[in-house]
Amino acid sequence: LGSVRAELCDLLQTLFFCFSGTSLDMSGMASDPNNSSQEEYIPHYLQKEDPFASKLSREADIIAGFYLTIIGILSTLGNGYVIFMSSKRKKKLRPAEIMTVNLAVCDLGISVVGKPFSIISFFSHRWMFGWMGCRWYGWAGFFFGCGSLITMTAVSLDRYLKICHLSYGTWLKRHHAFICLAIIWAYATFWATVPFAGVGNYAPEPFGTSCTLDWWLAQASVTGQVFVLSILFFCLLFPTAVIVFSYVKIILKVKSSTKEVAHYDTRIQNSHILEMKLTKVAMLICAGFLIAWIPYAVVSVWSAFGRPDSVPIQFSVIPTLLAKSAAMYNPIIYQVIDCKFACCRPGGLKAKSSLKKSR
Repeated sequence: LGSVRAELCDLLQTLFFCFSGTSLDMSGMASDPNNSSQEEYIPHYLQKEDPFASKLSREADIIAGFYLTIIGILSTLGNGYVIFMSSKRKKKLRPAEIMTVNLAVCDLGISVVGKPFSIISFFSHRWMFGWMGCRWYGWAGFFFGCGSLITMTAVSLDRYLKICHLSYGTWLKRHHAFICLAIIWAYATFWATVPFAGVGNYAPEPFGTSCTLDWWLAQASVTGQVFVLSILFFCLLFPTAVIVFSYVKIILKVKSSTKEVAHYDTRIQNSHILEMKLTKVAMLICAGFLIAWIPYAVVSVWSAFGRPDSVPIQFSVIPTLLAKSAAMYNPIIYQVIDCKFACCRPGGLKAKSSLKKSR
């Protein structure tokens, strides 16, 4: 009975590697070591006995841990403050401001749900939460990150309609923003959960103390390549293209709209000024997000479709840390720009003048 079980296990193992696009002999080695296309693909996290051991020096892990601690504290306080202050005027929030609050919720989620895992692991010189924690961390990071980018995509479309098509922009109301929020969260949930359906996976980063989408599945099979390409298109390239298109059209429109707006009454002109200020906020936030995340995306794609060891481990950690900083500076952008356009809000000039008199 034991020999029969062993033969069945060998048969199942052989079938598994056949369907995954690799050809192995019974010893587990590549059947043709001289043909790279037939080599067995072994993910980096299975090439060593402990996939969660840090591949960085202890000093580098400590520096990364302190960096993420500072980023996490500032991000939590900043985004928490934005959400708290927005809740005081929730009934007066414009659709674009509602989206901005949603972006702050995504950033706060990344900071509260994700960063403690990586901070503890960096200081411990290894990932401390096993495979279950790795998959949860990867899911949460991708869920909130995708939610952030799709939110910014929706904001860019809102800005495009408000600035470039005034007749269409006027009918966009608060309830449309809430419908859009439901679509955003459903979209992020779908793509973050797809790996759990067996199409993809979440796995340790090459440096060991963080987890992400298993980009390296593209090396294993056609299914893995389809998964990675789908994620890249629907969760990065397409949203980024919409954002770039929207703001390019806005910039072109602004150059020729000064005379057009001058013909409207003062109320519409003030409203247009406020919309332009909100557009500046959105553009800065999108630019910062893309600057933070594109290096990480480039390294991930390079790792997925290039040679598995083509990106040095010490280099791969830098884009990861840069991407994690995106949640920190958004509140700074809100406050800097908010000081400039507060007087454009209804009652803003009156409040500003009364403040000067009180001094």
